[in-house]
Amino acid sequence: MSEVKRKRARAAKDIPPSILEQLNKGEIETANLVEWLAVNQITLLENLLKDFNRTKYLKPILTDIQNLKKQTVNTINEAIGTGILKQSILNNDKEIVSVISKHKSDLVRCWSAYIIGKNEKLVIEEILEQIQFLAADKHFGVREISWLAVRSSIMNNLDKSLEILSKWALNEDENIRRFATEAIRPRGVWCEHISELKQKPELALKILDSLKSDSSKYVQDSVGNWLNDASKTRPDFVKDLCEKWKMESPTKETAYIIKKALRTIEK
Repeated sequence: MSEVKRKRARAAKDIPPSILEQLNKGEIETANLVEWLAVNQITLLENLLKDFNRTKYLKPILTDIQNLKKQTVNTINEAIGTGILKQSILNNDKEIVSVISKHKSDLVRCWSAYIIGKNEKLVIEEILEQIQFLAADKHFGVREISWLAVRSSIMNNLDKSLEILSKWALNEDENIRRFATEAIRPRGVWCEHISELKQKPELALKILDSLKSDSSKYVQDSVGNWLNDASKTRPDFVKDLCEKWKMESPTKETAYIIKKALRTIEK
């Protein structure tokens, strides 16, 4: 799940106790999904708040976690990030927000994404501007949470978001280009669908066209998955666009995207 260089555990039981202890203290990043799921976020939160003399924030955040209808890694992640946001506002505490956004623990930086995404004082331009550094994070997990944290804001401000993300699609950083499509996938993964894009995928055409022959496989996969999503409600759009791209862009990159895009249609 990340670029950390060490032997990757295949199951939680395979994680050395010393590594798990460091993860729960926020001293190192997770090396893969197994480690990411094994981290005790409550223990990590306790250690963070103790380290930065913010233990008074713990009880209200734990109450929010206890009140969750369903406790999963993602819902706890969101509850902690949102809880820290609340406490930072109540205590006029900008320092803790800054500390979290630059923390060495990837899970702590994930909380930072929700601090941005759940801040009702921010307009969509500010939300996307502030989330961009997390969209470019070196850790895959942080990059995933970054778009999940702001997806509802994107959905509620779709036209403006598409305008902004069309510029992101031209960014030098492949992670930022990938965010431009992944954050607006019509169906997405572990998230609410964007009904407007399911019915009118052409709204994202400027972004898709910019990435139709992207050099990054990371981006290519996202574009192909985006179109595969769209093919389930608008197969006509996807087929027509792929035919157009075959003529306009006869590259191996475009061919790879088209193959992924048509995989449901051609079943």
